[in-house]
Amino acid sequence: MRSSDMKIPWNMFLHALLLLFFVFSKVGHGQDYDFGDDAKPAKPAKKAPAPPPEYNDCNGIFLSYTFISREKEFPHVKNVSAQAWAFKSEATILNAGSEELPAWKMFIGFQHREILVSINGAVVMDGSDFPVDAGNGTYLSGSPQADLKTSIETAGDFTQISSNIEITGTQFGLGTGAVPMPKTIRLENDGFKCPAPRRHGKSSMSVCCKKDPKFKAKKPKKTKFLPRQKGDLSLVYDVLQTYSGSYLAQVTIDNNHPLGRLDHWNLTWEWVRGEFIYSMRGAYTHKRDSSECIYGPAGKYYADLDFSQVMNCEKRPIIGDLPADRAQDEKVGKLPYCCRNGSLLPTLMDESKARSIFQLQVYKIPPDVNRTAFNPPQKWKINGVLNPNYKCGPPIRVDPTEFPDPSGLQSITTAVASWQVVCNITRPKVKQSRCCVSFSAFYNDSVIPCNTCACGCEDTDTDTCNPNAQQMLLPPEALLVPFDNRTEKAKAWAKLKHIPIPKKLPCPDNCGVSINWHINSNFRTGWTARVTLFNWEELAFEDWFTAFQIKKAYPGYENVYSFNGTKLPDLNNTIFLQGLKGLNFLVGETNGTHPDSDPRVPGKQQSVISFTKKKTPGINIKRGDGFPTRVFFNGEECALPTQIPRGSAGKTRVSFGVIGGQGGSKEKQALSSCANGYDTIIKADVVEATEALTTGDYKFAESGIADAAVDADSCEDGFSSLGSSPLTAMNKDMNEVSNVARAIVRTLL
Repeated sequence: MRSSDMKIPWNMFLHALLLLFFVFSKVGHGQDYDFGDDAKPAKPAKKAPAPPPEYNDCNGIFLSYTFISREKEFPHVKNVSAQAWAFKSEATILNAGSEELPAWKMFIGFQHREILVSINGAVVMDGSDFPVDAGNGTYLSGSPQADLKTSIETAGDFTQISSNIEITGTQFGLGTGAVPMPKTIRLENDGFKCPAPRRHGKSSMSVCCKKDPKFKAKKPKKTKFLPRQKGDLSLVYDVLQTYSGSYLAQVTIDNNHPLGRLDHWNLTWEWVRGEFIYSMRGAYTHKRDSSECIYGPAGKYYADLDFSQVMNCEKRPIIGDLPADRAQDEKVGKLPYCCRNGSLLPTLMDESKARSIFQLQVYKIPPDVNRTAFNPPQKWKINGVLNPNYKCGPPIRVDPTEFPDPSGLQSITTAVASWQVVCNITRPKVKQSRCCVSFSAFYNDSVIPCNTCACGCEDTDTDTCNPNAQQMLLPPEALLVPFDNRTEKAKAWAKLKHIPIPKKLPCPDNCGVSINWHINSNFRTGWTARVTLFNWEELAFEDWFTAFQIKKAYPGYENVYSFNGTKLPDLNNTIFLQGLKGLNFLVGETNGTHPDSDPRVPGKQQSVISFTKKKTPGINIKRGDGFPTRVFFNGEECALPTQIPRGSAGKTRVSFGVIGGQGGSKEKQALSSCANGYDTIIKADVVEATEALTTGDYKFAESGIADAAVDADSCEDGFSSLGSSPLTAMNKDMNEVSNVARAIVRTLL
């Protein structure tokens, strides 16, 4: 039942009515090229009535928002704030200035927990599917009319200088008779300044945005369309060949972010004019079903077409890259940058693998059956297996792409038309990551594991575990087994450390990849950390990478020993690590030696990182300066623990006869550092190597033994400024024992 309390003032009613009159005819597509007689001339647009008086006072871009009506939705509840209302409203944007407005963008500051169900005349800029949560406002861009011409060049044709946006959605709160208006509306294009909007009665607001005289934009190269935009991921939709009823398009995907990456990418979009994909080269659609064509408008128009040969008829196809063995296939391959099995690496790793290309033959239906009618797909989305979350904007018309002449001549050919889609990486929300980090240190017995439900608990039975509880501390060896096998270890450790055990234990982290950052040693001139990667998925990661941001410790980075390390000072002081040749494959989780009794074994990679203190005076490792503030795996930002290990007064230390008070303060510091180092050897390196030998993971066992030698070397280095070390003989023995043990383990590889 519609609310009888909602009355619209007559002046606002006339205002809305006039808007409907002058925007009733919408532009469906651009026709910038004439290739022959089959191009149908456009019908002359009907003259729209003059705008309402508010437009006359604006010399810029005029925006308005008008609330039309709302209706109470089910369920009907007594709580006003919980009651849902279906509402309808309109927004208008009009170019009342003297310069064309390309690719308009508008912000509507919704504030009543609005959920948008449909929008006509615009699209949500981040490409979200309906329903869209717009409770904190939303950004809209023009579609199909993205550019607003001027009244001067169109003789006052309102169908070309304005766009009308029809909005339908749900909002909450506000009692009967209230008018749910947004907080603000404004133009989001660069170079414009918008004052606070003016209210007209209870149900309408408007604002005139003008050029900002202080805005200094870089003078771009003069182009007919918008210049190419910068973004983390750039997708270009080029029309290469055009016919009356179809065209050949090429999609080019470029990875521009140094930490951006996609593995086994899937690309989706939405056709808006009934198009369908007849064939593809360099990619394929996950579903091959022609029923939507046969029983739809396409089947009526193409009555004699054999639809069994059609690649895909879905409105929202899912497109994937072809595997490498199809690269030289005469029918579907033979394209540069194609067929990488969906891998898109950062240029830092391999510039030739930072681009992907595929082509598709697109068939159109009336009324777009002419050679100059192009409507690129909307609502682009792309994702990978364990990669960053990309938010994509709408396709923007840009100058046609230039290609080198295929014959080898020093000339260029251009696309018929080009659109660009820019996607940017967004940080994962809490409990929505896909990888996580655990912290540990030589000066604390306990490991701080990944957060509870760090990667979500959607598939976890929360009746049997607590999704909001803090994770229980673990002994170091517990990191080597899956979460299901850690329960007894965690309980036993809690009893040993006199830590209360909750009645309802915390839920697992549910992450496919976890990373342990362990402070390995800390001496006067430097310190070391050990990084261990665990792959709990069955899927292996080829050419993996990980990256760390350590604010205070970054200048002191020296070397990484089993990986290849690169400093990225322009990226918030990031240390970029990737596997060396032969170690660039992070295998998936496998069965233990005895599957009936042994837990499953994760894929692992490990290395030690060394830091100097010469460039980081005042750094305090035990206070947490040695732990990263952000961690990435294959571009995905991993969830960090909410706490860091602290020094424990009751921690057991290895005792040496020489520590009884010899030497000055510097020597005592060096001896204390050695005690910490040998404590790590006994409690971490030896334990991990033994566990790895038991489970048959000989490569990981060799890494643990090698770490023991590194700890011994660190002990010896601590005395470098004192001239001699009282522990040289013991450090030498430890190195020799490590070398012998490594040699034995290598015979098992």
